[in-house]
Amino acid sequence: MFNVGDKIVYPMHGAGVIDSIEEKDILGKKQSYYILKMPGEVKVMVPTAKAEEVGVRNIIDKSSAEKVIGILEKDETEMDKNWNKRYRDNMDKMKSGDIYEVADVVRNLSFKQKEKGLSTGEKKMLNNARQILVSELVLAEHSTQEEVEQLVDNKINTSFMMFRSEDVNKESVVNKFIPFDGTTGTNN
Repeated sequence: MFNVGDKIVYPMHGAGVIDSIEEKDILGKKQSYYILKMPGEVKVMVPTAKAEEVGVRNIIDKSSAEKVIGILEKDETEMDKNWNKRYRDNMDKMKSGDIYEVADVVRNLSFKQKEKGLSTGEKKMLNNARQILVSELVLAEHSTQEEVEQLVDNKINTSFMMFRSEDVNKESVVNKFIPFDGTTGTNN
């Protein structure tokens, strides 16, 4: 059971806050619903009785957020060469609601986009996965969307350079980022 004000994740939609819990009569059936305020001023209704069944969960904590960022710093995991199979595999990862799997999709598709480009379907999937990832990190880190988007881009660009660019001496790459607390620093 979740409460008003809880920060939660609704798989395939992203992270939001429970704005209210309301009783609604829909098609002659009275049910209790979580009214979720999602990014972009979108409101979603989820039946309270089915929330856990559909994968609604609390957002990650700060240490888990750091592990998610760590996934973006790694080399891509192997993906199927057949775009159809790759698309299905990535969709399954996103539907799982597991933020680590979503981060894996963001990193892998971002690498693929930089190397060869993506099909229209995979571009949409990458944008959706990024929105889901960013929305949860914004709430977990108490940061702005712009700061988190910049952090995600920096981590992916740095890891792409480290693992994919033959022209770059890997020891010369500086992994510089702006921490969420606003101070500057380097992460080695």
